[in-house]
Amino acid sequence: MSGSPFEEFADAMASSPRAAPGTARRFERIAVLGGGKDARLIAALCLAAGAGVILFSAYGAELDALRRNGGVTLRGEGPIGTFQVDREGIPSIRTTAELDTAISQADLIFLTGPVHKQRTYAMVLADHLRDGQVLVLAPGRSLGAAETAWLLRVGGCRADYTIIEAQGLPYWTTETGGTLTLARTGHVAAATLPAGRRDALDGLAAFFPNLDPVASTIHAGFHDASALVELPALLMGGPALPDSRPAVPAEAKPLAENATFRSLIGEKHLKIIERMAEERRLVASRFGVRDLPDTGSWISTYAGAPRGDGARRIPGQAEALGIVRCGTIGSLTPLQSAALIAGIATPATAAMITLASTVLDADIESAGRSLASIGINASTIDDARRILDTIAGGSR
Repeated sequence: MSGSPFEEFADAMASSPRAAPGTARRFERIAVLGGGKDARLIAALCLAAGAGVILFSAYGAELDALRRNGGVTLRGEGPIGTFQVDREGIPSIRTTAELDTAISQADLIFLTGPVHKQRTYAMVLADHLRDGQVLVLAPGRSLGAAETAWLLRVGGCRADYTIIEAQGLPYWTTETGGTLTLARTGHVAAATLPAGRRDALDGLAAFFPNLDPVASTIHAGFHDASALVELPALLMGGPALPDSRPAVPAEAKPLAENATFRSLIGEKHLKIIERMAEERRLVASRFGVRDLPDTGSWISTYAGAPRGDGARRIPGQAEALGIVRCGTIGSLTPLQSAALIAGIATPATAAMITLASTVLDADIESAGRSLASIGINASTIDDARRILDTIAGGSR
């Protein structure tokens, strides 16, 4: 190794012990970092499965709303009911605004919210993690686990932790008046960093039954096709640009059951999605990943069913713009970064990044995850693959 900071980091990750094969870990104490709807969903799912749950938020408004509602109410295709908050004498979700209190006894820690919040959590956790704790990024998107490990290392963390990068949640959620209505999602790729800690991944399946284990977080990252499906639908006639949506005739009354995410994808969208999918597969193959799903499977995973069970609802404009921001930062920019080192042109992906940046009125690409932003300043594809394989594989 050359002795660069990132290669020293890679070497340290490679020396982390690998868990012995065995039964699934049993996670009994859960910490959920964040107070958004994903965090509330995860907290309720873990409580429903019998775990002890504590939810941390640094925002008083989030905690106040949760306590005022008295719990998290779930409807739809998942577990049904209201899961109580801060109730003595019965299983309930505990809440706190103290990070150290939230994670001190936790064996499983969820980092929720958009990419920038996951980054913040990684930095502040560096001084608090202990051996054996497991961190979950869901969705981890591309390079999520590697970036988190890098930030923990920069922050001085030396604990023997495990990161699980999962490319989605078990349910899509629609929030109405504090109630979350759930729609079941498809299977999503997931892996651990370091690789080989299957007991942790199998333990997470108690709460996330839709996980599809893959070889490493490199594979999981290239399996992340969220943005190549979501961004064309949201930006081209979708809710991120509501003025461009086709008008409904005055005499027409659209059926609510047909107002699904899948309905946003038309023939032109499919062509763009296919082009972006081809680019992702080509770059992935240069990094040794050749078992990616076909485009139709990716659309089913990230857009949901056309209607009925498993249908994903169309998000409102604010949520749509948040999806565009995270998809660009956490999925498209990493792909573009890997393509640059691999010497592969990705014009469709680059055009979508430019469109997203224009709509958001910000240089999103510069804020995105890239190999360089987490210290991989490799000049060749072989160097980049070697360092990534060292980190992800957990073996020399």
